[in-house]
Amino acid sequence: GERRDYCGSSGEPQQRHDADKAEKSLSTLEHLKKHQQRPTGKKSHCCSDCGKHFKYSSDLIIHQRTHTGEKPYCCDQCGKSFTQSSSLISHQRIHTGEKPFSCDQCGKSFVSSSNLTRHQRTHTGEKSYSCDECGKSFVKSRDLTVHQRTHTGEKSYSCAQCGKSFTQSTSLISHQRKHTGEKSYSCAQCGKSFTTSSMRTTHHITHTGEKSQL
Repeated sequence: GERRDYCGSSGEPQQRHDADKAEKSLSTLEHLKKHQQRPTGKKSHCCSDCGKHFKYSSDLIIHQRTHTGEKPYCCDQCGKSFTQSSSLISHQRIHTGEKPFSCDQCGKSFVSSSNLTRHQRTHTGEKSYSCDECGKSFVKSRDLTVHQRTHTGEKSYSCAQCGKSFTQSTSLISHQRKHTGEKSYSCAQCGKSFTTSSMRTTHHITHTGEKSQL
């Protein structure tokens, strides 16, 4: 009978061979894409603004928004914008009241897994954020950021009235009360008011003779 060869020139078998070859090529391409997405340990994507490296191009794109100020994900409830879609999703739970992440230690619930992780450190005592300069560790990244300013001398919060600068926003708020005359901290014993909690604590000694946490 007539010999049909997959590699020959006769009709259907050749077409099937071509289809098999194309399918194999597609499978190889998909496998290559998946392989390229796996963590390799190398950080090949570099930010041209600050030199920071990332494993994935998608992470670099998100990071670059910290330089450009771009926030493409907008909340339709309040108009607040975010650099990442995941941040928008977490934010929207503030409006819906949904808190899907619960602490197995105390039952407290949170809008995001990152908030739950930070909370759980209050139970474990874990301090994941360490200062490169002195090695001091902190539970929260923002506490590390504030601490690092003691090394750099950076004072990011300036008073619009007198120009005095501070490392923490809370220090600026306390300072601004000197200009406004606002006294938010009242003594429970005599009703006298103070601009800072530390001033109230010092005053409280006149009543008790000892320092007390208020």
